[in-house]
Amino acid sequence: MKLARLYAALASLAVLAACPALAQAPAPAGSAENGKTAFIQHGCWQCHGFEGQGSTATSGGRVIANTQLPFDAFKAYVRDPSGAMPPFHVEILPDAALGDIYAYLQSRPKPKPAKDIPLLNSAKRE
Repeated sequence: MKLARLYAALASLAVLAACPALAQAPAPAGSAENGKTAFIQHGCWQCHGFEGQGSTATSGGRVIANTQLPFDAFKAYVRDPSGAMPPFHVEILPDAALGDIYAYLQSRPKPKPAKDIPLLNSAKRE
């Protein structure tokens, strides 16, 4: 029985490797404007901040702005998270709204490099 499971797993990996389009679907064409509204309405800001910059609150929301996760991985985590985050099933947060939230998070400005922040570079180095 274990051998059969191993063969099934290897066959699945072979199919995914042969067809990358099956492994990762492109992100939906969401609306960043609608995503900001959904981000606020669904309370995401309470842990992740209004810009997705994360929080030091007791919940410890992570930085999710400009996430490197492909949409499918982002969606899977939102639907079945680990840690303190509650699950947002499709009945609560439809796929279209989740796509909009993803577009909003991807639209957030990237932080400046440390070398471009004067305060971080003003201290004397000895």
